[in-house]
Amino acid sequence: MAGQPLLVFGPRSLDYDFGPAHPLTPRRFGPGIDLLRALGADPGLAPEPASDSELTAVHTRRYVDTVRHFSLAADHGGWLDPEAGIGPGDDPPFAGMHEASAAVAGGSLRAIEAILAGEVEHAIHPGGGLHHAMPDRASGFCIYNDPALAIARARRDGRRVLYVDLDVHHGDGVEAIHRDD
Repeated sequence: MAGQPLLVFGPRSLDYDFGPAHPLTPRRFGPGIDLLRALGADPGLAPEPASDSELTAVHTRRYVDTVRHFSLAADHGGWLDPEAGIGPGDDPPFAGMHEASAAVAGGSLRAIEAILAGEVEHAIHPGGGLHHAMPDRASGFCIYNDPALAIARARRDGRRVLYVDLDVHHGDGVEAIHRDD
């Protein structure tokens, strides 16, 4: 196993962007990535979108289809889907939403796969940790739940997982998805 943590970051990491007025912005990456590079860490994994079959390991097919619908056009004609959590406030729709969100998920999935394969011992995904997304709806700036997907991937290999959330509030989506496991 390599001793250097795998850094998940690449051009698609900047695509998860709800717009300039939203508090969650890819502009936050600049100083953090610069600091990691100064400490000798270079991005070793550029995230690519997870497949629909990977996403439906924890999300409903209807929800993935709904996100894909919003992804197709910049002008949604005022059509929103409050049932899916997409609308004004935390999770406004944006063109390319599915691809950008799936890339975050894909980055976490490829990172856990590298860990499971013994290629690395640790991984850091600065754009990941979207722990509020539920199986059938967006929540709290989170479209797809990449930590829950990574946990499901590790569990599929029979691994036991201890999920420690270092955010300042509850990772309710991860809990909802894995509460019975």
